[in-house]
Amino acid sequence: MHPLALQPLLLLAALLTATCVALSAHAQQQPAELEIRIGYIGWTPDPGPLMSNVIPEPEDAGLQGATLAIVDNNSTGRFLKHRYVLSIASEPDLDATLEAARSMHAEGLRLFVTNLPASAVTQLAGEFGPDSLLFNAGAYDDELRSDACLPNVLHTLPNRGMLTDALAQFLSLRKQKRWFLITGPTPADQAYAAALKRSAKRFGHSIVAEKQWTFDTDLRRAAQQEVPLFTQARDYDVVVVADERGDFGEYIPYNTWLPRPVAGTQGLTPVGWHKTVETYGAAQLQKRFEAQAGRWMNSLDFAAWIAVRSIGAAVTTLRSTEVAEIRALSLSDQLPLDGFKGRKLSYRTWDGQLRQTIPLVHPRALVSNSPQDGFLHPVTDLDTLGFDQPESRCRLAGGA
Repeated sequence: MHPLALQPLLLLAALLTATCVALSAHAQQQPAELEIRIGYIGWTPDPGPLMSNVIPEPEDAGLQGATLAIVDNNSTGRFLKHRYVLSIASEPDLDATLEAARSMHAEGLRLFVTNLPASAVTQLAGEFGPDSLLFNAGAYDDELRSDACLPNVLHTLPNRGMLTDALAQFLSLRKQKRWFLITGPTPADQAYAAALKRSAKRFGHSIVAEKQWTFDTDLRRAAQQEVPLFTQARDYDVVVVADERGDFGEYIPYNTWLPRPVAGTQGLTPVGWHKTVETYGAAQLQKRFEAQAGRWMNSLDFAAWIAVRSIGAAVTTLRSTEVAEIRALSLSDQLPLDGFKGRKLSYRTWDGQLRQTIPLVHPRALVSNSPQDGFLHPVTDLDTLGFDQPESRCRLAGGA
């Protein structure tokens, strides 16, 4: 072939070679996929036989929220080549659940969402140490925010003090300051009652009567006879109930000796999340959750969802899965976190509690959101709910 005839072929070959080299260089410059592995650790104790028709907590409460958040994280993460994976440790037995969690930690997982009793959260936090970060999405205990001060734990579930402060603020505005407190027999009931007493003192309410519910009466048949007699007392503005399990509290409304409203664990109830929360884009979250789970989203689901979303927001910002960096960003005011509650959410630097508004609901309607107007704070009115910095022994931002 004549040399002149070869020139176009040589030119084409050179172009193809240059293109291949450029594509290879571009491929080498592209970041590798970042895999973010999150462990979900879930176990709930058997509540035992109930003396009411209370609707039980869904067995997958919390897990469904974490699952939806993984989908949400991956929908945005794919543009950054971030892939989120959820590993689950959930067994009928607590010891087996904790052992499964230890196995995940041994395999290299360092980011966890927990739906566990406070004692189990404390145990795992101590075992896993500072190279792990746990998000407590299942324990309401005030002690975890005031005294325990676990340096590698953040809390997305509101503590009891936040819930009862939210209720006390609303009752203050309604001038319902004289409380008749009824407390159930379980340790959880006693803890909720202690939170109510703290909130009453904090916001200037008085407990004019207090009784312990110690009966084993089946109120499904005897509420109209038993409750009016039990609630006889001098005048009160509101009956406040501490019955977390639901043994008797569902039968207090409309059966009191005096015609008074009921609030607390039954009646007007402060919660972390509820089906009736629909503003600020929450309706879209509710619909996606219901399509996935086939039921309503509850407080445990939301706490697990916002925990996984917190991890996603931190990883997106940092482009890193380093636990120390995620923790530091979370305890700053720079974490870009939206929880469909109409406010910028952030973690408190002293106890790791997620600041958030608290809906006040009855079963079919949203009544209000706390903090209420008029309750002021030098930093943010969200810190009028729960343990403010002077009230807590914890100082997480400075370390253990």
